[in-house]
Amino acid sequence: MKLRVSAQREAAIPMGDYNGAEYIGINEVPSPRANNSNKVSLLPLIFLIFYEVSGGPFGVEDTVQAAGPLFALLGFLIFPLIWSVPEALITAEMGTMFPENGGYVVWVSSALGPYWGFQQGWMKWLSGVIDNALYPVMFLDYLKSAIPALGGGLPRILAVLALTMVLTYMNYRGLTIVGWVAVSLGILSMLPFVVMGLISIPKIRPERWLVADVHSIDWNLYLNTLFWNLNYWDSISTLAGEVRNPKKTLPKALFYAVLLVVLSYLFPLLIGTGAVPLERELWTDGYFSDVAKILGGVWLRCWVQGAAAVSNMGMFVAEMSSDSFQLLGMAERGMLPEFFAKRSRHGTPVLGILFSASGVLLLSWLSFQEIVAAENFLYCFGMILEFIAFVWLRIKYPYAPRPFKIPGGIIGAVLLCIPPAILIGVVLAFSTIKIMIVSLGAVAIGLVLQPCIKLIERKRWLKFSTSSDLPDITAHGPLIR
Repeated sequence: MKLRVSAQREAAIPMGDYNGAEYIGINEVPSPRANNSNKVSLLPLIFLIFYEVSGGPFGVEDTVQAAGPLFALLGFLIFPLIWSVPEALITAEMGTMFPENGGYVVWVSSALGPYWGFQQGWMKWLSGVIDNALYPVMFLDYLKSAIPALGGGLPRILAVLALTMVLTYMNYRGLTIVGWVAVSLGILSMLPFVVMGLISIPKIRPERWLVADVHSIDWNLYLNTLFWNLNYWDSISTLAGEVRNPKKTLPKALFYAVLLVVLSYLFPLLIGTGAVPLERELWTDGYFSDVAKILGGVWLRCWVQGAAAVSNMGMFVAEMSSDSFQLLGMAERGMLPEFFAKRSRHGTPVLGILFSASGVLLLSWLSFQEIVAAENFLYCFGMILEFIAFVWLRIKYPYAPRPFKIPGGIIGAVLLCIPPAILIGVVLAFSTIKIMIVSLGAVAIGLVLQPCIKLIERKRWLKFSTSSDLPDITAHGPLIR
């Protein structure tokens, strides 16, 4: 938000004070980013969030292997209440308060200063790139049963390169195209599970859903898989500057996306665990295609494999959009060199896309479980900064205009953050020593990288600039212009 003041009064007014000036929304500032007709509307935004977070049930199979059917189902019922709903609510409030491409980087910078804002950007970008490295891996894991050559070696390497290049080009062509591609891919990826559900009705045995063995739960695998499948709600905030009327569209899209994501997990899990005899050791990445073959035959298996392929395409393009526009938003805030803010003729951040694609290629050799654990660790650190920023802005600037505001005041904000904060502690506690060392090393790089970038700026070795169309969050506190 900003204060509209007369030309004769240039001094900033502290947040919360009122002197007759008129509050207007950031989204009313003429955007340097894109024409309104090219911005993302509600339906594509819902599916972009869907693919940022989920993309369908592909990847949830490990929860059954780790904990059995009952805990897998309970996890996808309870975990959203502890984690997904609070994160989505915070994203709705903060994303409408700061509707620009910096997203959570701007939130943390506004509350804690640019140094910690940069750390937030570094950890979230890195975790996003690590996350994106999963999707070529998952894509090929679903296809290797039909095309065994994709299981390893040179054919797999070439397939990863080709897939990354094609999907990177889609991101280059523009966010509007990506949004409607996400809608199409979302429908295609869920259709076979609707058919599978109809076929499975005579074979469903509800008692299979109640199978549990507390003593044989792999808590590390269980929690990491749940966490990975139900986080990244805040990623859409880095695209807020590209959304049509974000103060209304973003909260609605987050609400519908939460419902869509939870249903997309529970429905296939109910089918797979209820209609097929349980063999926990078989429930791993790609097992839904085997369930489809058992229930409907080879044709349904091929359909599920195709759905998994298009789902991974959707997750890749959505995540890369978020990661690349985050770098653009940081450059517009002067946190990165100006060339990161350059756009193609399609309005997309060229260098941000190239940097994100390079990270994906470098990390795609890791295993599924290693990638999930590493990105979860980094993501947890970023979320801790977000929770602190959310509560601190409520304390420091309680009267700042918030188009969408979570009720309950400061106490409500604190209480909202307690359950997910406890969950973060549990996830970090179950991390392996290897993942902990690698992730803390990545965090340490960020702590050193920001002063190095500031040195480059002071020496004028590269050009830095802050967009004049954005509200000032450094000199006089957040939201003031």
